[in-house]
Amino acid sequence: MPSRDDDRFRIRPAAPRSRSAASPEGAPRFVSLVLKAASKAGGRASGARGGPGAAGSASTFGRGRVAAGMAGQKLGRNARRVIIKSRFVVLKKAAAKSVATHLRYIERDGVTRDGQRGQAYSAQTDAADLKAFEERGQGDRHQFRYIVSVEDAVELDDLRGYTRELMQRMAVDLETRLDWVAVDHWDTDNPHTHIVLRGRIGQGRQGQDLVIAPGYMAHGLRLRASEIATEWLGPRTELEIRKGLLREVELERLTGLDRMLLQHAAAGVVDLTESSANATAGGQRQTMLRARLHRLESMALAERVDANRWRLSSSMRPTLAALGERSDILRTMHKALRGEQRELTLEAELATPVVGCIATKGLADELHDRGYVVVDGVDGRAHYLKLPAGTDLSALPVGGIIAATPPGSVRPVDRNILAIAKGGIYKTADHLSSLAQVAHGEPGTTVDAHVRRLEALRRAGIVERIADGVWKLPQDFARKAREHDMHKAEGATIELRSHLPIAQQVRAIGATWLDQQLVTGDVGLATRGFGARVRDAMIHRVEFLSEEGLAERHGQRVVLARNLLATLRERELASAGKALQDQTGSIHRPTRTGESVSGVYRRSIQLASGRFAMLDDGMGFSLVPWRPVVEQKFGQQVSAIVRGSSVSFQFGRTRSVGV
Repeated sequence: MPSRDDDRFRIRPAAPRSRSAASPEGAPRFVSLVLKAASKAGGRASGARGGPGAAGSASTFGRGRVAAGMAGQKLGRNARRVIIKSRFVVLKKAAAKSVATHLRYIERDGVTRDGQRGQAYSAQTDAADLKAFEERGQGDRHQFRYIVSVEDAVELDDLRGYTRELMQRMAVDLETRLDWVAVDHWDTDNPHTHIVLRGRIGQGRQGQDLVIAPGYMAHGLRLRASEIATEWLGPRTELEIRKGLLREVELERLTGLDRMLLQHAAAGVVDLTESSANATAGGQRQTMLRARLHRLESMALAERVDANRWRLSSSMRPTLAALGERSDILRTMHKALRGEQRELTLEAELATPVVGCIATKGLADELHDRGYVVVDGVDGRAHYLKLPAGTDLSALPVGGIIAATPPGSVRPVDRNILAIAKGGIYKTADHLSSLAQVAHGEPGTTVDAHVRRLEALRRAGIVERIADGVWKLPQDFARKAREHDMHKAEGATIELRSHLPIAQQVRAIGATWLDQQLVTGDVGLATRGFGARVRDAMIHRVEFLSEEGLAERHGQRVVLARNLLATLRERELASAGKALQDQTGSIHRPTRTGESVSGVYRRSIQLASGRFAMLDDGMGFSLVPWRPVVEQKFGQQVSAIVRGSSVSFQFGRTRSVGV
């Protein structure tokens, strides 16, 4: 009989499925979710090492995994304490000049013991070349930045030697050579060192990204630093430990005692019974913890449950951190004002516009390059302003005049544009006519400022330029303009009005900020503080303008020359052009309103009237108002049309940028 295949079958295994597919739609398994949540809460994996190095779960990747578990094993509670702040910077996501800006900042003026400019060093030299270091790291994927602060750094005779020893031990732990530079800072109460470490090791094709184990980043390096400090300075004595704890008891900031309380709290309650105290802190430390809890109780940050237990406020950590930050800010402001009496303003967010001179500047967060300025305002008050991320501090000179606008507020220039517009159409001719009716001293300069604003909004697609001097506004112009400003800048909008201190503006040849105040009137100038200094400077400025034939005084009334700002600007440009002509041998060609000029952008110069770009056409050069957008075209052909203090740039054949 012929065989039949009806009962035969062949097994055909399917492709293996992922274990995670067992959950709906590929969602993570429940155990994975629990482990992830426990990790975020600070829990350790089972089997993780205890002791000083066991702050987190064991690392499973990166260099330094073994060293992270071994570091600090011999350290006792009398070891020298070191704080290390670390940051992992992905260079592609950072600002274009992030590395250069950070390196320039850490090597800035006034950071040495004698107030001189900082000097970068490396493992091999005391005078490291930061530009060469930056060039070596141009292709790096990432970079590491550290701030190392030894509690007793003032007692270290050789802070550079300490840093080199730390980086040498780090190289041993990571089993590779490290390319780094460092700068010591002595301009604060706690001397500290900034270290920048390249994120790549090896050369050429043999090079690879430097990946450091999370455990080593979290606590391994800090424990190594503590080991070296203890070896160099010796363990802390009982008296030193006691004095340190006593200082922390009364401080209105987050202290080591507070961290200890938070660490040992269970469900927000700290138990200081004798057995618990002996197991965690010891008799002497228990006394300090009790004293600190009494202090926290007086600050409404802790509540006594019974004789040995306190309930900690859920807002204890952020409140103490905010109090510490406020204390640091007040100390910075008092130092900047040099004893002068001012009402101090510390706003979390700027509520009203601020105009004044920069009393001091710096980084509120040195690790993340977030800056601040202390402004001595014309309103007679001093203001502490946090700058938007990425702000170039070098562009804000101490003594210069700045204006800060709150985020999301409607600019006065936008309100003026709406007031002048008819049927949604703004015309410069209508604006000039309205200014002439009120005998405005500088109608051309005022209109130029509005034109610059409209051109900026045109590039953002908010308004449309119909013809020269004519713009079409959308119905929701104010809202779109405000949203544009909020999207463009994080926090307050900071504008540099003059790089010159008012003392240097008094007899300057050029259209200064003081001249603008004379034209618009002393609106908002207080009779005390910096406002009073501005009033005095304006009086002396009028005397100088009178000598130049640009102002007349009739009793208490001052009559300024017509088109004062334009006249002063033209005089300064003529003087600067002649100086450049003598220097370069090229002919200076003054620009006229509405005239198109072109040339290669060679350089920029800072004048009292503002910053100007030099366009060289090979036969001569012209000076036109500088704008940040033109800096991207350095060494390239640029065309521009100048209208007073405003300018429209054209790059290539089609693209035009008006500002």
